[in-house]
Amino acid sequence: MFRGTFTALVTPFRNGAIDVAAFEKLIEAQIAAGITGIVAVGTTGESPTLSHDEREQVVRLAVTVAKKRCVVLAGTGSNATHHAVADTKMTEKLGADGALLVAPYYNKPSQEGLFRHFQTIARETRLPIMLYNIPGRCGVDILPDTVVRLASECRNIVSIKEASGSVERVSELCARLPDEFTILSGDDSLTLPFMAVGAVGVVSVASNLFPAEVCALVRAYESGDVKSAAKSHRQLFPLFKDLFIEPNPVPVKTALSWRGAMSGEVRLPLCEMSETNQTRLRKTIEAFERAK
Repeated sequence: MFRGTFTALVTPFRNGAIDVAAFEKLIEAQIAAGITGIVAVGTTGESPTLSHDEREQVVRLAVTVAKKRCVVLAGTGSNATHHAVADTKMTEKLGADGALLVAPYYNKPSQEGLFRHFQTIARETRLPIMLYNIPGRCGVDILPDTVVRLASECRNIVSIKEASGSVERVSELCARLPDEFTILSGDDSLTLPFMAVGAVGVVSVASNLFPAEVCALVRAYESGDVKSAAKSHRQLFPLFKDLFIEPNPVPVKTALSWRGAMSGEVRLPLCEMSETNQTRLRKTIEAFERAK
């Protein structure tokens, strides 16, 4: 079910509150560019600093604006299983198409604990679930044995956003999981390498800025035009890297603010980019736009 290009949406703020108009325009721009789906209240959406009511507001907005024109996923993960269950149920009630569930962070559960966490959530919803493995942020790795076990025992766990940075991991998962279970890259810069060994798309940060271009990369590879996909990758690669020279989503929000799409405002403990890195990012974006 989950394949193609999904944008991990930023959450626009203005004067401390969610900027509804900017968020709606961002979603419309994504749909106009041909995005497969959007992900609301993920890491890029600054989910850790959103209140429960704000998370509900953002998911409701995403569903309402999308109007079934693209797939809508909502980040409902937590390091407290009962919180994740509650947010997943809320997401289902609001009409989202699926839930993105990050591994529990900070408390570092065992593989058995991870299995029970995701199993418990899956049992409480009919929504299809995409796991999200990002050991660098969570301090815990959802190992292949656990993913295979979850895919076997939980019918609605159907996909994984893999952000371990390992092509070898994607190769192993593809070899061991059913064909219908999909793997998406969790890193823009690894989309092409991951697809080369069996992934079927990306959950992208860069597509907030350049949705059509990221979609073109993924579609080219899917259609068998590896040469065009490789060309797109080479053109986009400097941008992929420089959107992470400071913690995500600070650089991408800064770049969106230069376009006038929204304020560059983020919530503490995130803060604005340094002048040096802003200069670097501007140069990278300008070079990319000239080369298009």
